[in-house]
Amino acid sequence: MPSPQETLQQADLLFSAEQVQIALHHVAQLINHHLAESHPLVLSVMGGAVVFSGQLLPLLTFPLEFDYVHVSRYGDARHGGELHWRVEPRENVCGRVVLLLDDILDEGHTLAVLRERVLSMGATQCYCAVFADKQHGRPKPIKADFVGMELPDRFVFGYGMDIAGAWRNLPAIYALKAVKSET
Repeated sequence: MPSPQETLQQADLLFSAEQVQIALHHVAQLINHHLAESHPLVLSVMGGAVVFSGQLLPLLTFPLEFDYVHVSRYGDARHGGELHWRVEPRENVCGRVVLLLDDILDEGHTLAVLRERVLSMGATQCYCAVFADKQHGRPKPIKADFVGMELPDRFVFGYGMDIAGAWRNLPAIYALKAVKSET
């Protein structure tokens, strides 16, 4: 496996830091317009949503309460597996409007389980905001209410999304080089 530096040097830049910030401000406008009167409980999905959440929250112009959940399907793997709860919702969501924040909507299983869990705990509404929605052409069990940008069906990293635990801190979004199949 190449080093993190080699991985970055060999990757394709998909979206620059400037493009990422434009998408961030766009999704903040959508959320501000839709949730301005709801005083929601915002739940950030750790660890991928830490960058998105940290930069989004100051752009939201309404009162909110903040907490986080921590679930994982990936670990250091590149393909999702069984869902593991590390931190479940702690705030009382009963009777609340909840906004879930996540970095990417890929297969959608994690966000679907989170939404189902929050609603089963008594939330009146549960909205989902993702920075990125991967366009892979397969059905997903959930659709995000607010999306920053769409990504191609490639292994991506940067802006909260990692590769083997590295590069969540990049301000831009990169993808591994496409593997060419031999015929």
